[in-house]
Amino acid sequence: MEHSPAAAWIAQAADAAQRQGSGDLLRVVLIVMVLGCVLTAWFLLRGYTRKDD
Repeated sequence: MEHSPAAAWIAQAADAAQRQGSGDLLRVVLIVMVLGCVLTAWFLLRGYTRKDD
């Protein structure tokens, strides 16, 4: 493996990051998944509240 300076490595990483296309889609999928889990947990757990009237 060749030794490359840090500046060249950072430039290559920045170039690779610009070529990626599914980053936004993955971010949206993860956010929707987390929100869905929170909503499902709220829906399921609200049935376990005690109603001491």
